[in-house]
Amino acid sequence: MIALRRAEDRGHADHGWLNSYHTFSFADYYDPAHMGFRALRVLNDDRVAPGKGFGAHGHRDMEIISYVLDGRLAHKDSMGQQETLGPNEVQTMSAGTGVIHSEFNPSNHEPAHFLQIWIVPEVNDVPPVYQQFKYEPTEKHGKLRLIAGPEENTNPPSAVIHQDARIYASVLTPGETIEHPLVAGRHAWVHCAQGNITMNGHAMKEGDGAAVSDEKALSIAGAGEVGGEFLVFDLA
Repeated sequence: MIALRRAEDRGHADHGWLNSYHTFSFADYYDPAHMGFRALRVLNDDRVAPGKGFGAHGHRDMEIISYVLDGRLAHKDSMGQQETLGPNEVQTMSAGTGVIHSEFNPSNHEPAHFLQIWIVPEVNDVPPVYQQFKYEPTEKHGKLRLIAGPEENTNPPSAVIHQDARIYASVLTPGETIEHPLVAGRHAWVHCAQGNITMNGHAMKEGDGAAVSDEKALSIAGAGEVGGEFLVFDLA
């Protein structure tokens, strides 16, 4: 069973400095039919104006992943981390017992475009942890590149999260196809981040998502003139 969530049906908030689309209920956008999918609770498509950003605010008991598509984000938190994140890098915070952080677009000229992802953890009250690593763009071209999951010391490296969920990133050129088997009883969420793809025969454009249950596999292909970049969430 596949249920499409079209980009134009998402929640939307335009604050001037922030233009945000919410796949699931978030902040002032509330839709009881879209409160998340399995452990995936938040998937926000955010564009931040030059020199603007999110002031210091707190989180706890949530796995928070930032996936930058264009531009850069400057991060600072109460754990003492002060980093800058760009495309082809992964940033994850296990908020655990509590963390305060801020995120800003450090550029005075270029907007920043990123996906803000929240995963509900299996366990609460863990010590907060920050993770960030880079990878080569070629690692996600024509294949699924694991960027976060529950396993430690993966090769190539991926962020560790406190949930039986795995997040993959990929870029496919037009007509290029990949397959991802789904173990019986598991589910998937597919999010088209940029461009166009098809997933099990369904056309998906930028911002479209799809909940997948009771399917044996995902078959995803690049579509349109340039193909597409997308994320796959493999969920219990």
